[in-house]
Amino acid sequence: MKLEHVALQVADPVGLSRWYVEQLGLTVKRAQTASPFGHFLADDGDAVMLEFYGNPKIAVPDYARMEPLALHLAFHVEDVPGTRARLIRAGATPVGEVELNDVGDEVAMLRDPWGIPVQLVKRRDRMIGVRP
Repeated sequence: MKLEHVALQVADPVGLSRWYVEQLGLTVKRAQTASPFGHFLADDGDAVMLEFYGNPKIAVPDYARMEPLALHLAFHVEDVPGTRARLIRAGATPVGEVELNDVGDEVAMLRDPWGIPVQLVKRRDRMIGVRP
């Protein structure tokens, strides 16, 4: 089996999807123009997608109050401090500073403008997506 996507119920799937495309380089694979406005966004390797949708029949989780270590979207980046600074300028909120974890990975946690925790990570040793 291969993981295809992870879905999140959000209040503003259109605006949130636009931010992820503009700021994190994701690509829209499918976008609904009517409720629930589901947007499927693929990573730059076309390996996995995020789905953002707004189903009016269910509540939107309070992502801004969730502990980032319990739920976050992690993105591999080459320049953690630079990407962090750029995302903050684009409306993200920092959660702590850039750190090295116990296995030597450089990590930073932020919240996107809708409160969803986003982790930036540069692995000491890449685990997936290794290209020759």
